[in-house]
Amino acid sequence: MALTNFILTVAGVSAVVLLLRSDVKQSATIFRRNIRQIRQWLEEESASTKAAEKMKPKELESQVPEKDVSKDKH
Repeated sequence: MALTNFILTVAGVSAVVLLLRSDVKQSATIFRRNIRQIRQWLEEESASTKAAEKMKPKELESQVPEKDVSKDKH
């Protein structure tokens, strides 16, 4: 009886270890994939920010005062 319980316990623990091991591997793979994607997004963002800084800023059209049309109408 004790031998049977020991064998069942070892089999159960082995099954759990195998399942967790494959789950950990799968989670690590997904984590690495997500890290690569986030790194790519950050590189694209920094590249677009650098490109925007290199461009000369245009004069804002809002600096030119516009006539108030509502005052002209009576």
